[in-house]
Amino acid sequence: MTTDLIGETPPLHQRLALAREEARQPFPREEVVEIVTAVLTSMNGDVSANDLKLYGELESLARYIQHAKREIAAIRPDDIGGEHIASATDELDAVVGATEDATNKIMDSCDEIGVIAGKVDPENGAALNQAVTRIFEACNFQDITGQRITKVVRTLKHIESRIDVLIAVLGDEVQKSHKSAAAADPNDEASLLNGPQLPGNAIDQSEIDKLLASFD
Repeated sequence: MTTDLIGETPPLHQRLALAREEARQPFPREEVVEIVTAVLTSMNGDVSANDLKLYGELESLARYIQHAKREIAAIRPDDIGGEHIASATDELDAVVGATEDATNKIMDSCDEIGVIAGKVDPENGAALNQAVTRIFEACNFQDITGQRITKVVRTLKHIESRIDVLIAVLGDEVQKSHKSAAAADPNDEASLLNGPQLPGNAIDQSEIDKLLASFD
């Protein structure tokens, strides 16, 4: 038996092999017992009560982590990050865009009213200009709400990124859920209240016109 092979064998086999090579003859039972006792002592002799307590704590921690992973997997974090948060951020972005568009139209109309105010008598013109000024001041809401909604969107996207990290850590224990959409109950009015569609999902007006034209 070579020295390299001996180095790869377990401690007990190594001790026996070394003794066999040195003696080249059978050795008594007492010596075998001594070798086995020495090996067992080296394995268990250094394990103190504190070590056993530590091992118990580590085992308990491992069970707790496994339980937590199962609970996290049960709430389907992939759905939260991939569907719910993404949908919420899209809707909030749409709110910001819609309010900005509406505000621009209001301010354009105010400009038109200001032009008209210059063509009427001074008293009515002054009243119109005052009203237009109040409208302009009220339109500041769009900038303030837009900033606040943008902060909310940024926070949601940060949460989404942390959920992605969590899913990567959990690995295969969190499976992507592809739930089929449940059929809406025709008697359930709440299921029909879907609200306005996002710009990319809404039906184009030209498609509606083609559909109506097909009935002629």
